[in-house]
Amino acid sequence: MSKRDYYEVLGVNRDASAEEIKKAYRKLAMKHHPDRNAGDKVSEEKFKEANEAYEILTDENKRAAYDRFGHAGVDPTAAGGFGGAGAGGFSGSFADAFGDIFGDIFGGGRGRSTVFRGADLRYNLEITLEQAARGTETKIRIPTLAECGTCNGSGAKPGTKPATCPTCHGHGQVRMQQGFFSIQQTCPKCHGSGKFVQSPCAECHGAGRVKHHKTLSVKIPAGVDEGDRVRLSGEGEAGVNGGPAGDLYVVVQIKPHPVFQRDADDLHCEMPVSISTAALGGEVEIPTLDGQARIRIPAETQTGKVFRLRGKGVKGVRSHSPGDLLCHVVVETPVNLTERQKELLREFETISDGDAGHHNPRAKSWMDKVKEFFAE
Repeated sequence: MSKRDYYEVLGVNRDASAEEIKKAYRKLAMKHHPDRNAGDKVSEEKFKEANEAYEILTDENKRAAYDRFGHAGVDPTAAGGFGGAGAGGFSGSFADAFGDIFGDIFGGGRGRSTVFRGADLRYNLEITLEQAARGTETKIRIPTLAECGTCNGSGAKPGTKPATCPTCHGHGQVRMQQGFFSIQQTCPKCHGSGKFVQSPCAECHGAGRVKHHKTLSVKIPAGVDEGDRVRLSGEGEAGVNGGPAGDLYVVVQIKPHPVFQRDADDLHCEMPVSISTAALGGEVEIPTLDGQARIRIPAETQTGKVFRLRGKGVKGVRSHSPGDLLCHVVVETPVNLTERQKELLREFETISDGDAGHHNPRAKSWMDKVKEFFAE
């Protein structure tokens, strides 16, 4: 199984700062540390994955190699290249080597393709709840690798050309004898291109590609939810040796809303109600994503009562109809009372004490249970 993009593992953008990378790593390491998840194989793998990503992305040279060549640029088991990894070359995994051995035995010594698809990239996009519900279009700026304009992608100094690789003689593959087996692998000098740059381009240092930023337009469909992804085909990391580019996945993150909390297609909100309105009944005006609405509050409404407004939620991307808006009543105790207000409340309490069980049945029931508890 191929490795995930290191930026995706840590959940950061490709242009994240060292501090952002460190913060994301600490969060994952604390969550998946073996001491806190004994026997949990999934957490153990995620912990190892986060460690590997952090080790690469916090090393300036390794990160530069990874940004340029992807996993092939930092694979410690590959021949040559950055950190022992051939850029775009032999992966060094047992499965790959095993495949080469049997390819030589049964396939007439056919070499491995040196053309690699670029890695997929991730971009975290934060939008509002309203934008998620209605859909939006926005522009994002991302780092990417593009063909060097100075050498037109050849990697050679202007006026010169890449020469045939002296190690593989232009084949891009070399053979290694291991016991009875002849193993064919990517040339460690030219990394499979068959060419060798004797006078590197000063702009791209022989890589043929340079890092720059590009601006892309992203359409977010109506109804997206936290964690949904929008795929931009071919906008990922550039391929190696002419390989196709990877894809860019824009991951939606929704900002906290001051009024609503989303649960799938439903919306929830708290609805403060005064004591007098809760006791006598009345109307309360509440906001919805479509504008204002009014709810009729029946007399004697209690805290916790839920009023449902059908169809006033969010219509999800894969839903046939919108969800509901659920308003949770919270009866608010008045504060900053005047002396006159306090006097009226004391008078009301005195009047009510004569028949507390009738006016406050829940309080009486609770008190009866308390008395029974202490009487036992």
